[in-house]
Amino acid sequence: MMKSRYIILGATTAMMLAVASVSAGSVSAGVAVPEDSAKVESAAPVIPETSIIDEVIWVVGDEPILKSDVESMRLQAETEGITLKGNPDCTLPEQLAVQKLFLHQAAIDSIEVTESEIQQGLDDQIDRWVQLVGSQEKLEEYQRKSMAQIRRDMHDDFKNNLLVSEMKKKLVTDVVVTPSEVRNYFSNLPADSLPFVPTEVEVEIITQQPRFSIEEVNRVKDRLREFTDRVNKGETTFATLARLYSEDTNSARRGGELGFTGRAVLDPAFANVAFNLTDPKKISKIVESEFGYHIIQLIDKRGDRINVRHILLKPQVSTENVEKAVARLDSIADEIRAGKFSFEEGATFISDDKDTRNNHGLMSHIDEESYSLKSRFNMKDLPTEVARVVDTLKVGQVSQAFTMINSRGKLTTAIVKLKNRVEAHRATITEDYQVMKNVVLGKRREAAITDWVTDKIKHTYVRMNDRYKDCEFEYQGWIK
Repeated sequence: MMKSRYIILGATTAMMLAVASVSAGSVSAGVAVPEDSAKVESAAPVIPETSIIDEVIWVVGDEPILKSDVESMRLQAETEGITLKGNPDCTLPEQLAVQKLFLHQAAIDSIEVTESEIQQGLDDQIDRWVQLVGSQEKLEEYQRKSMAQIRRDMHDDFKNNLLVSEMKKKLVTDVVVTPSEVRNYFSNLPADSLPFVPTEVEVEIITQQPRFSIEEVNRVKDRLREFTDRVNKGETTFATLARLYSEDTNSARRGGELGFTGRAVLDPAFANVAFNLTDPKKISKIVESEFGYHIIQLIDKRGDRINVRHILLKPQVSTENVEKAVARLDSIADEIRAGKFSFEEGATFISDDKDTRNNHGLMSHIDEESYSLKSRFNMKDLPTEVARVVDTLKVGQVSQAFTMINSRGKLTTAIVKLKNRVEAHRATITEDYQVMKNVVLGKRREAAITDWVTDKIKHTYVRMNDRYKDCEFEYQGWIK
């Protein structure tokens, strides 16, 4: 339900109604007040703005923007240590108004985001906040809310942010630039205005997973069987056990719940079992995936998407087996250095890392600007353990074996080869075309978004309280 438009400290109901009547050209509960109401207004007592806990300050289309919405944004910026530009009393309401425009269009275009995407985003955001303030307890104290309340209060806002992001992506899908446009853009720029490209590296990797003992695998399976037995006997709930024991920390906070998810984004072995569940009261058999061992409980199915809870346990690798894996990779590195076979051949036939194995061990990532696959990494974008080792290598060198946590949260052993290093420099069209293209493409996309917003404002009903009409806004046309 929409919260009350006005809540006045110490005010009677009659006074609240009086305050809700405002002059023509202002806003009352999302409805413009007719001109002939001016006489009624003149009799209304003047309530200091500091006495107003909440009020509608803007209306965009048929969507109100509340004073509390602005204060919530201000608090979030303070939590994250973000310095707000300009006058926050003007910039924050405008940001919310622009968001309303994107959300309205997203609804028209039937853009959706999944619950699992929302929950993952919430987890990442909360983790960042916890790192900033030091602990979950300090975050709860700062926010004056429990973690469950923080998550609930953030959910809709985070969902809206994802929808806005997807809407923006759709709006700029057809924005392209040609090589000649890139060259023309940079041809007249002074040298010190060219993009600065930080040091980039290309890295090849071979990984091998330390082996688990049979005893350790049996221990994990027995523990999962014990959980199933306890739930079946009614001693506890699946969600409670997930919160206490699941090693998937993101879903554990939600009692193991993954949110509605499609088959394609799940581990194949996990998906095969999860999508065959039909009874929410029953628990699956033990499932082995690339992440570890799971038991799964159905919550609901909707078409081709499913919502389940799971408990993940990961077998622990003994120190002895880790040392054996490190020794094995050190031996492989020695053979590569001796020329018995190339690093690329080793990656293709020996490495456990399926993400790089078919690319001869070459690591890659998605470029955030162009959404394309890229093999060059800024050092800060490499896994921490890899970056630490690469920093000591010369081009062509193969490292000693080391341990790291892979993208699936498992301890693994690795050796790396520094294939190429490009030192920090000002961009050139011959060496850094993609960097320069991204700059031009980014400006084109920004311009396309600006044009869209400006045009949308022209065709959207907008009303705001008089005190905002002297603001300097980023976009023109808000004041009708």
